[in-house]
Amino acid sequence: MDTIQVKDKKFKLSIPTDRLQKEVKRVASELVRDLQGTDPVFLCVLNGAFMFAADLMKHAVMPAEIQFVKLSSYQGTASTGVVKELIGLTADIADRTVVVVEDIVESGLTLAKLVEDLKARGPREVRVCTLLAKPALLQVPLHLDYVGLEIPNDFIVGYGLDYDGYGRNLPEIYTLAE
Repeated sequence: MDTIQVKDKKFKLSIPTDRLQKEVKRVASELVRDLQGTDPVFLCVLNGAFMFAADLMKHAVMPAEIQFVKLSSYQGTASTGVVKELIGLTADIADRTVVVVEDIVESGLTLAKLVEDLKARGPREVRVCTLLAKPALLQVPLHLDYVGLEIPNDFIVGYGLDYDGYGRNLPEIYTLAE
């Protein structure tokens, strides 16, 4: 579909499934290359990164553990600027490589807070893996180790990303139509 309706907004196709899967496979191969033998903990940030993390783990074939955290800073189409932890990490990450798996990095505020909290738990290292990044919006110094695609500052939905809870199940990514 070239355009879709999600609740009260129209969206147009911007990143088709085949392009997403190509980038997921590329990032997975980089992770395998860099992390072989490190026994990493992949930390999927819910809800948005669930589809990316699932596909990524299918291709990042190596001994690894996956855990989940849930943070929130969004309401509707805008960030509230306040990071809330809704579900926390339960695994011991001391002296382990942690790979944070994000759907999208915009301001970086939520991710910077998560990385800071993780580093306080004594990991060997914390790496950041994101499907999408909006570099123009980054408000804090933040190193992104693995990036699927850099995209413009448009509101998007699909492949885990939502508009007010809807659209996460779409296999491709759509941009809000003007």
